[in-house]
Formats: sequence, C-alpha cells, structure tokens
Amino acid sequence: VVKFRRTGESSRSEEDGVSGEHEVHIEGVRTELEPVELGDGAAVPKEFANPTDDTFMVEDAVEAIGFGKFQWKLSVITGLAWANAMEMMILSILAPQLHCEWRLPSWQVALLTSVVFVGMMSSSTLWGNISDQYGRKTGLKISVLWTLYYGILSGFAPIYSWILVLRGLVGFGIGGVPQSVTLYAEFLPMKARAKCILLIEVFWALGTVFEVLLAVVVMPTLGWRWLLILSALPLLLFAGLCFWLPESARYDVLSGNQEKALATLKRIATENGAPMPLGKLVVSRQEDRGKMRDLFTPQFRWTTLLLWFIWFSNAFSYYGLVLLTTELFQAGDVCSISSKRQEVKAKCSLTCEYLTEEDYTDLLWTTLSEFPGVLVTLWIIDRIGRKKTMALSFLVFSFCSLLLFVCVGRNVLTVLLFIARAFISGGFQAAYVYTPEVYPTATRALGLGTCSGMARVGALITPFIAQVMLESSVYLTLLVYSGCCLLAALASCFLPIETKGRGLQESSHKEWGQEMVGRGSHSPGESQE
Repeated sequence: VVKFRRTGESSRSEEDGVSGEHEVHIEGVRTELEPVELGDGAAVPKEFANPTDDTFMVEDAVEAIGFGKFQWKLSVITGLAWANAMEMMILSILAPQLHCEWRLPSWQVALLTSVVFVGMMSSSTLWGNISDQYGRKTGLKISVLWTLYYGILSGFAPIYSWILVLRGLVGFGIGGVPQSVTLYAEFLPMKARAKCILLIEVFWALGTVFEVLLAVVVMPTLGWRWLLILSALPLLLFAGLCFWLPESARYDVLSGNQEKALATLKRIATENGAPMPLGKLVVSRQEDRGKMRDLFTPQFRWTTLLLWFIWFSNAFSYYGLVLLTTELFQAGDVCSISSKRQEVKAKCSLTCEYLTEEDYTDLLWTTLSEFPGVLVTLWIIDRIGRKKTMALSFLVFSFCSLLLFVCVGRNVLTVLLFIARAFISGGFQAAYVYTPEVYPTATRALGLGTCSGMARVGALITPFIAQVMLESSVYLTLLVYSGCCLLAALASCFLPIETKGRGLQESSHKEWGQEMVGRGSHSPGESQE
C-alpha cells in the first residue's frame, strides 16, 4: 500500500505500521495527488487514500467498495422476504372460495381482507421503531418468523373466527417485512440504489405470479388450506438463510458500535474484491433514534405528510385494483356488473361464484403486468427523478380507471387492467426507492414504517370500495380510485426534496444534504466518539 500524507495536516493512522507501507512527506506543496500504480497494476483512486485526513464515513466506504458479489447475495435473500406478496395475492383467491364454501355474506368476505391490513397498519410503525432501536436485521428476522408461523397456522383454521384472527396476526407480521428495503438500501452505492431497489420489487411480482400458478394447481386438488401452507415457502427459505444477513453498518455506526461496523465493511470489501478506504471510521453516535418527533422537524414535516398521503393512495389503488380484477372478470365487463346489480338487487348475498380456469388465466395476465411496471419505472426513475416518476404513475392509473367507464369487451378490459396495474405498481416501487433515501439513518426505518402504516390504512378501506360499494355503483367506485390518484399525483409534485443523485443522510441532527455533498465537506472534528 502506498500512502501519501501532507506533513502536519493529520496524525498517524493506526494502520501506518502495516508491512510494506511507505509515506512520502511533501512539505510546502499544496497540489492534488495523482493515483499511484501498485505492483499488481491496479490504480488506487484518490478518494480511497484520503490524502487530507485519516477518517472516512460509511457512505465513503459503501461508495468505494461498490456493487459486487455481496450485494448480489443480499438481493436474493432480501427478495425472499419481499416475496411475501404471496400472502397478499392469496386474498383475492381465498375470498371467493370461502364465500362459497362457508356461505359467508359479502361483508364478512370484505372483513377477511381488511383484518390483514389492520394487522399491518397497527404493526408497521412498531417494526420501524424496533429496527431503529435494535437493528434492521433484528426487526426483519422477528417479523418474518412471525409471519411464517401464523401463515402456516392459518391453514388449520376450523371456523371463520379462527381464520379471521390468524390472518390478522399474519398481517401484523407482514407489517415489518418492508424493513428489508431499509436494510438493503443501506448497503447500496448511490448510482445502483434506485435500480437495485426496483429490481428487488421483481420478487414481489414473482411472488404474485407464483401464487396464481400455485392456486391453479393446488385449489382444484388439495384446496385452500394447502394453498395457505405452501404460500409460506419463500419465508421459510428466508428464515433458513437469515444467519448470513449482516447488520447494517450505518445502524452500527449510529449506535456507537464502530468495531462491528468496520468488520461488516471489511467483510463486504473482501467478498467484492475491493479495497477499503484508509484511516479510521467516523462514529456519529445518536442515542435518540426512531423518535416520531424527528419526522416532523421543519425540514421533514411536509415531506412526511405528503408521503403519508402518497403511500395511502398507492395501497388504496393497488389493492383495490387487485380486488376489482376478480370482480370484473367474473362479471365479464363493467357494464355487465352494472346490469347484474340492477337485476339481482333482491338476490341473497350468500350467492357465490367460484373462480374458473379463465378467471385464473386473466388473473395471471394482469399479475404479469408488474414486470413491465418494474421495467418502465427502472427506465424513467433516474432520468426524470423520483417525484415525477410517482406523479406519472398515478396519472396513467387514473386515466385507465376513467376508460373503464366505457363498455369494453373482456380483451380490452384485460389490457386496461394490465396497464393500470403496471403503472400503479411502478408508483409503489418508486415510493419504496424515495422514502429510504429522504430520511436519515436515525429515523429511516421509522419513516418507512409509518408510511407503510398509512398504506395499510388505504388497503384497509379499499375492500369496502372494491367489493361493497361496487354492488351499489361501479361507476362511483371507479371515480373514487381515479380521483384519489389525481390528488396523489399533485402530492408527488409538491414533495420538497428530490433524492435523485444524492447519498443517504446519517444523523437526523444535521440539515438534509449536509452529508451528501462529498468528502470535501467532512472534517475529522465531526467524529463523536
């Protein structure tokens, strides 16, 4: 290792005694140093050598190490937790089945869906607080194991009240799974962050597709109980691989655990085959982590309120569309629903229709729309920014919802639902990129948790719109979803901070952007031992 230092500007590093290291003292010269070629021919970039001081931050290390083998492994393992979409997709399959098998009225079917979101809503902020206080890995492991346990147990529910309670407990666990995005984002270099978080969303789409395919095979033969049990497979696999997951180095630094953070960074550098920055790791300890008041400081107040509404609208529209898809396919088109409602006003609410093979096929096609949704968002998010991406997604969904007012055939209906789902899922993905980027490490998990909680409020309400209000007026139902997304598009435009091209902020005690402008703005005096 060749090390350069300007005499009198910094003290000796603890690593100066490494065998083979040389110092060149330059007196009276204040010029930038060129990269030095090592024996193996690899150049050491200037930012690795830290010529003006002997300290570096986690952000510097993550950028220096870059994206490599470690992040690929983390992507797959985190994605397995994110495949809990299976537990959500099962709602649109389970509802009509139990409606017929247990002769449930429509309000009990809607309640079965809503209780999952009640659990998610009540736990999201709690899981965020646990992740900020005790670590991202801790919160994620507990929530996944919780979801796995009660998900399998749901398959043995003997009566309606049992499955209602057990699915509520599953929802309580799912509320913590979005923290996988917090853990994942904190290990990603800036240029790869948006693309990687979006690609993690592919696991959500894969989970939904796998659930539909599983239902096609399992439902006619083994029934819904086995479907519930087998849907827990990705979480079971994740639980087995949890031992490999490291704790976030950013969290360790903020909690004062410098040695553990340094060990994690060295592990990543070794796996990626990249050099570590020289010098000491800066510790910016902050004890009051995960405090709700930090989300409402002057620089974050409007961001928090607008994000809450954006997340609410995303979930309200996304899950509403999932539930509407089942209803619309069973009816044939919007006009068929409208005429059927008029014909069967006196019809018993216990009348049921099982999902047919054609319904499953169309459900699969609309589910596959999440893949182009990822690709479109991937292409535009680093070009037009996070805010405009979310706004565009809401506008396209709103437009497609209005087009459903026209009496279209089943094929056109499938295309419109395909496009609408592609863009609303893209907007959801953009929100998952933006939210961890805008909040500092001290409140990142809590910020994401509260936003996720607001999303569950939207998801809690949506069954009563997509299933109950639909019985009264299909047009009013579509108008509610379209109007909500128009307002969400405006909210996206009014967000005060654009995070495109910015690093992650560490401490909530600093102004936003103070730590993102580069190494030149940092001095050793900022270290709080």
